[in-house]
Amino acid sequence: MREVNYFVACSLDGFIARMDESFDWLFADDDYGFAEFYRSVDCVVMGRKTFDVALNFVEYPYPGKRAYVFSRHKAESPIAEAEFVSEDPARFVKKLKLQPGGRIWVVGGGEIAAALLQAGLVDEMVLTIHPITLGQGVPLFERHGVETRWSVYSTRSYQNGLVQITYRKRVAEVAP
Repeated sequence: MREVNYFVACSLDGFIARMDESFDWLFADDDYGFAEFYRSVDCVVMGRKTFDVALNFVEYPYPGKRAYVFSRHKAESPIAEAEFVSEDPARFVKKLKLQPGGRIWVVGGGEIAAALLQAGLVDEMVLTIHPITLGQGVPLFERHGVETRWSVYSTRSYQNGLVQITYRKRVAEVAP
């Protein structure tokens, strides 16, 4: 079964972007393992707001990857590799996990991440924590009302203060 990964950068106070959805505060001096991760990804899933931000980049940031964009409104995508999906994100990703392929990357957007967490579909989170507090912004997760437990798989700290923590979903313990 395919894995669902939430690989994301955030501030110390849990924001992934400023209120205006900018992320000029992110360190750009290294890729912090992103290139290796990206090679393992087969497709990306994101919300419409995240997709709209991606369209403002000089180049589309997910070349060579199939993208599924969750939107309440049907529309044609301006990117051939991207498809708009009006189905419930959890139901769609559950089916996607059963198909052959590589990792499924939850790109940005705390709403989709929260929906997938609530459904128990996220297998791994890689949080790249930048040593800055923003005070307000787009949260790492929207409220999702479900407690989940995670185990630290790996940690890496950098001279510039950035810390990257990989968490794996805890497997439910089986009673004897």
